Amino acid sequence: MKRIFGLTALSLTLALAACGSSDDAKTGEATSSAAPIAAPAGQNWADSVTQTEDGGFLMGNPNAPVKLVEYASLTCSHCAEFAEKGVPALKEKYISKGTVSLEVRNYVRDPIDMTAALLSRCGGAGPYFQLTEQMFGEQAEWMNRYQSLGEAGFQRIQSLPPAQQFAELAKAGQLDQFVQQRGVSSQKAGQCLADKAAVDKLVAMNKKATEEYGLTGTPMFMINGQVVPDTAAWEALEPKLRAAGA
Repeated sequence: MKRIFGLTALSLTLALAACGSSDDAKTGEATSSAAPIAAPAGQNWADSVTQTEDGGFLMGNPNAPVKLVEYASLTCSHCAEFAEKGVPALKEKYISKGTVSLEVRNYVRDPIDMTAALLSRCGGAGPYFQLTEQMFGEQAEWMNRYQSLGEAGFQRIQSLPPAQQFAELAKAGQLDQFVQQRGVSSQKAGQCLADKAAVDKLVAMNKKATEEYGLTGTPMFMINGQVVPDTAAWEALEPKLRAAGA
């Protein structure tokens, strides 16, 4: 089977099926309400975004006492659900307070996911979270476009030279238009989709998540370096954050 920049060309069926299961169970009552940590004058911690050494993007106070890491796949429906229900509450109640930071690390599961990840990261730290949240918000629409592509369409793309395949996938799902409408130029998007080093970095992030943290599904969360299982839903994650001192 032809490989796309080192990723096996998986079927859309696998792309849709590999997302981790949602867990709505509550894991205990909130027990902590830490004092706010002031942001620099004239700033809001939720507007502060930096890239980390691990290749993720961190929103909030870099020195927050509670450091939340999310491994997320842009093709994962449960990740989209967390982006809709969890992230707004997380920003309002904890990140803006300076007591929690959120680092998102992409976990790419298939070539479609890689295409979306490359484009969401294309503008760097500044627009990363906005692009990611908006991609999640319209996930059903662009995933439907890939479903309509059919097996013949995927085979056609897989037959192209590796350097062209992500660009063709972006066109098929109209993700190239999506980011262009949000300030990423056509030329810049093309460069990002052909960036072998960026692909290698994402593959390395996958390897670390699997080998060091035992990731089996997305979203997966870590608090202060420790994996917290069964917390795919905000209702299950929030008590863990507060117990950690959020």
